Amino acid sequence: MESELHPLMPQMRLDELLAELKVRLNAVLATRDRVHELLDAVVSVGSDLDLETVLRRIVATATRLVDASYGALGVVGHENTLLQFIPVGLSDEEIARIEHWPHGLGLLGLLIKDARPLRMSRISDHPESHGFPPGHPPMGTFLGVPVRVRDEVFGNLYLTEKRGGGDFDEEDEAVVIALAAAAGVAVENARLYEESRRRERWLRASSEVTTSLLSGADPRQVLTVVAERAREISDADLVQVLLPEASRQTLVAKVVEGDGAKELLGASFEVVSTPEGEVLTRGEPLFVSDPHAAARPSPQPGHGPRLMVPLGKAPGVRGVLAVIKRAGRMPFSAADQQMLLAFADQAAIALELAEARRDAERLGLLEDRDRIAKDLHDVVIQRLFATAMTLMSTVRLVEQPEASKRLRHAIDELDETIRQIRSSIFALQETHDAAPSLRGQVVELVEGAGRHLGFMPGLRMEGQIDTLVPDSVADHLLAVLREALSNVVRHSRATRAEVSVEVAEARLALVVTDNGRGLGEVGRRSGLRNIDERAGRLGGTAELETPEEGGTRLRWWVPL
Repeated sequence: MESELHPLMPQMRLDELLAELKVRLNAVLATRDRVHELLDAVVSVGSDLDLETVLRRIVATATRLVDASYGALGVVGHENTLLQFIPVGLSDEEIARIEHWPHGLGLLGLLIKDARPLRMSRISDHPESHGFPPGHPPMGTFLGVPVRVRDEVFGNLYLTEKRGGGDFDEEDEAVVIALAAAAGVAVENARLYEESRRRERWLRASSEVTTSLLSGADPRQVLTVVAERAREISDADLVQVLLPEASRQTLVAKVVEGDGAKELLGASFEVVSTPEGEVLTRGEPLFVSDPHAAARPSPQPGHGPRLMVPLGKAPGVRGVLAVIKRAGRMPFSAADQQMLLAFADQAAIALELAEARRDAERLGLLEDRDRIAKDLHDVVIQRLFATAMTLMSTVRLVEQPEASKRLRHAIDELDETIRQIRSSIFALQETHDAAPSLRGQVVELVEGAGRHLGFMPGLRMEGQIDTLVPDSVADHLLAVLREALSNVVRHSRATRAEVSVEVAEARLALVVTDNGRGLGEVGRRSGLRNIDERAGRLGGTAELETPEEGGTRLRWWVPL
């Protein structure tokens, strides 16, 4: 019996050794397969140079390597917050139910502050855990590993819910750490490639804008080119060129390129208490990484990071160039800011050149007007005056009464023509600034009355009205004319009216005549009271009378 058992002992030990060898061999094979998988993953991660594609591939690869149900990459930004959160493993319906993405607080914030690998069996057991946002699916096991780009922590890999119900082990952690090291290299390569492409695009765009400037293109056309190229070099989804109104209290989107451009063209932004206004007043660029936290929300739902740079230097900032990305995309970088600042300076030059060109054209126009005025005064009026004098000397030689009458009428017509030409000369010599001139305001009042009367009153203006009439007197003149025309419209039932404004012999005279039903005594006193008071304040007089031919005539004059 003992002889039979004795040979079995070596056989049992051999079986145990073979079983142990098989287990170790399987472990070696599994390790080999995982190393090969890791090497394939490293190659896969580094095979693309588009940064956003690289980031999403890193998350998907890490999730596959450690058999996790969910994965995410959080990009760390300023003040230790998450600027971007790239999830993997969630369906579109699950993503839609989540109220908001993590901001970098709680357990994720711990990984940002202390950039070391973290492995846990249950997320909720950690004292730093703040729970999940509303609508977020429940998660238990957790593995977090930082992704470094050189000495900078670019972001963190978050992996949860290992399939099969187990925990992430040391081997999983080692694999993800190795992948994170390779991911850092891939991110750095993608960044360098993107920066080189951006610089190339910026050089092309800069050349195109410079060519447009030198060719004398229309400012709006140049600004459109600026907006298009700014969108390309910053990889933005929307670009706005915001220019201030004359009062500089409001910014208006004069040029818009990109998503929703038609809806946003002409949109206005208050200068006070808005990021856009801050850039205009301070002359410094501004990042808005989280549009919901800004003093003024994003210009349209779905818009995310914004970068705004001034057009020109303070205090002469001419506008704001704003580039915007969709929500969830990578924020703008310091390199984006540097290139856009240089590009915005070119846009400011475009506006400055356009203004200089307008000033030159305006100066040329004023010189032409002055030359025409001098020709009219020195040549035309002198010839008309000489003709009138000749006719006046001829009147005494004409014996026939009808012929003499006609000559006198021709002389009167020449005098009226000379006065009209002089009035035109004064108008030509006046400057036309942005503010409406007194002549223009008088014309506007007369035309407004014409729309109510059903006919256009006659208008004659003589003398240097815009030059010699001070603003304080001009206000009274306009008020008197407005009241006089209002009386004509409401009470006169006239079919004809005449307005005359004349500056001569250091005084301003206004005459308003109509062929209506005239005024009674009571109407004369009440209608004249306000007009007479205005004349009295300025040392002048006002008269309201009924001519022999009927109607009403107002004479109002004040000294200058």
